[in-house]
Amino acid sequence: MQEGGCLCGKVRWQVEGEVGPAGICHCSDCRRVTGSAFNVSVRVPAARFRVTQGSPRAYTKAADSGRPIRRHFCADCGAPVWTDPPQHPDLVFIKSGSFDDPTLVQPVQQAWLDSAVSWRDIPADLPGYRKGRT
Repeated sequence: MQEGGCLCGKVRWQVEGEVGPAGICHCSDCRRVTGSAFNVSVRVPAARFRVTQGSPRAYTKAADSGRPIRRHFCADCGAPVWTDPPQHPDLVFIKSGSFDDPTLVQPVQQAWLDSAVSWRDIPADLPGYRKGRT
């Protein structure tokens, strides 16, 4: 059983069994919904996914592809939790940041590379801090 949830903990989910491959998306909608350079989500069969706590809200919008996509998020903290495309009701795409165990996330592909921002790669020589900033 894999588990996860939103930032404030009011929305929780479970997936029975193994999780599928993760994908990275660089489209402008994914950047906006994550507030970052790209989105990473893990595909799972909808039949094995369930919300165990909370009442997430949903927002449906036509994606860059022109097809509708429904994004679910916590109504309290606003954290994105999962996406389900109406044209594929058998699938759910769980946001990688919502996993309790992020080591389960294994990206295998990228999409919408033409929309990728130039700063998506983190340079190895960029100054970093183990915890916070000094």
